[in-house]
Amino acid sequence: MTTEFFLRTVLIGISATAFMDIIAFAQKHILSQQTLNYAMVGRWLGHMTQGRFIHRPISASEAVRLEGLLGWSAHYLIGVLFALVFLRLVDETWLMNPTLMPAAMFGVLTVVAPFAFLQPGMGAGLAARRTPNPNVARARSLYAHLSFGIGLWVAAICLSTVA
Repeated sequence: MTTEFFLRTVLIGISATAFMDIIAFAQKHILSQQTLNYAMVGRWLGHMTQGRFIHRPISASEAVRLEGLLGWSAHYLIGVLFALVFLRLVDETWLMNPTLMPAAMFGVLTVVAPFAFLQPGMGAGLAARRTPNPNVARARSLYAHLSFGIGLWVAAICLSTVA
């Protein structure tokens, strides 16, 4: 992996994750929709170091030091890792002429991560089946990850205009 590819990957991953967060912020403040509390992600990850992987629910588990910082850092690191996987899967020419469909489809596919790992670990069950309204939770996760995919595309367009 070249230094240029690495830097592009990091920039695209951070930008796509920030785009996802901007959409979530808008949903929260315009539509009054609850968004994921990344401190709870940090709490979940913090408890993993003590061998505890499943909580019912995570909000009832003991807080861990710097859980907010840990959760937000993990969120952005995962965004960069997802960007790396995506950029390895698409043809290198995609970076020079980004198209929406591959990025959006990849974003939708990334919803497997919260459905299969995050939600069960935090006590919501596989694909949020233990939440009060699983279909709403699933739709919100899907929408969030679609917005990440759109963010990949937007970030790549921005980078292609300056490269």
